[in-house]
Amino acid sequence: MKNKTVFICKECGYESIKWMGRCPECNAWSSLEEAIVEDKKGKTGKSKGNIRTKSIKRLSEVESSNSDRIITSINEFNRVMGGGIVKDSITILSAKPGAGKSTLLLQVANDLAIKGHKVLYASGEESESQIKNRADRIIKKIDDKVWVISDNSMDNVIEYIDEVDPDLIIIDSIQTFTLAAFPSSRAGSPTQTMECANELVKIAKSNTRPRVIIMVGQMTKEDEIAGVRALEHLVDAVLIIEGESGEELRTLLTTKNRYGSTGELGFFNITDEGMISIDNPSEYFMTKREEGNTMAGSSITVVREGTRPIIVEIESLVSHSFTPYPSRIGECLRREQLNTLISILEQRGGIQLYDKNVVIKSTGGIKLKEQAANLSVIMSIVSSVYNQGIPNDTVFISDVGLTGELKKVPSLESRVRELDRLGFKKVYVAPNSIKNIKTSHLNIVEMETLKDVINNLFNV
Repeated sequence: MKNKTVFICKECGYESIKWMGRCPECNAWSSLEEAIVEDKKGKTGKSKGNIRTKSIKRLSEVESSNSDRIITSINEFNRVMGGGIVKDSITILSAKPGAGKSTLLLQVANDLAIKGHKVLYASGEESESQIKNRADRIIKKIDDKVWVISDNSMDNVIEYIDEVDPDLIIIDSIQTFTLAAFPSSRAGSPTQTMECANELVKIAKSNTRPRVIIMVGQMTKEDEIAGVRALEHLVDAVLIIEGESGEELRTLLTTKNRYGSTGELGFFNITDEGMISIDNPSEYFMTKREEGNTMAGSSITVVREGTRPIIVEIESLVSHSFTPYPSRIGECLRREQLNTLISILEQRGGIQLYDKNVVIKSTGGIKLKEQAANLSVIMSIVSSVYNQGIPNDTVFISDVGLTGELKKVPSLESRVRELDRLGFKKVYVAPNSIKNIKTSHLNIVEMETLKDVINNLFNV
């Protein structure tokens, strides 16, 4: 085989036989880098050694099977993975620096080792002593079936895999590893990243010895996985850890999962002892109060995160403004959304806030991404204005239009069933939004307009 010179875009992976100042694929300037690759074609231009090892089959004749899963003791991790880790899967986990990627994977590694699985943790960023220091901080007892290696060579890692024969392989991070077959490409380049990932896919998908592989992917300042988009297409699942710096709440989100639901979320509390799974999010995002002990400015709604409904408490604070431009602060929702809801309340609800500061936040810091929480946000403001608490067993699930009319929201039945299961007594919804559902304790109250809800609840 002969070697040939090509130019590869470090941003998108586009390959060209000549250098260009601007990549025609992603329009990045000065992004094409020279690389030496093997020309696998012979003189005739046809690939050599192209021997078919598999036979073609009709789709109807292919046997379908559910892949075996490895269940960890971390419930929220299992949920995001679709009920556990598939034994021949390859996953990429990404997040901003310091979000808890390595911490979570060390916990998964030790948990599976305790359950009898061999684990190899290969790091190209940290030394073995640094990994050990983190493990000592977050793990009470490190199991003997966890092996660790600090090496940037993927060739060496493959040899360690043959030597240890692990069930789980963790690569931290894929952008730091290189293969000797591509000496002209630096670590993190599209060529090295994709070729290393391809080797790992072959190892994970082996018919004779399937393995679980989890790769850490570095994140760019645009909050995207560093490297070419093809890396995300290659793997079975893509996980993202989200959370603001300085806050304890972390969410684990799947943006792709061939073995589960895309968009599923898991909640964690990051502490000095590691990532703690929040197994009952509804309790985390609500304030426990004695029955009858109400607080002005507090209201409750139900949001959907992934496939499950979660009870969320929304709090508001309304105060007199001494400036011409009152403050509008929404810690849990976009400022534009808050301004819209305040305008609806003023025009359709008859409550003037032109001289009032309004601050909105959610218990636990969860972001309100759904329109289903809009009525609850408005009612928390009304409660704060009147300085009158809303009963703790009353919930609001509805969008509010610019006309002041209540609007239907998706998946209302599952939200209502969750409220009934938890013992809530009353829920306000839009008219004709729910049919033929039986509840044990819950009274479903249908209202047409925002003004109707305010009058019904506060008798004004």
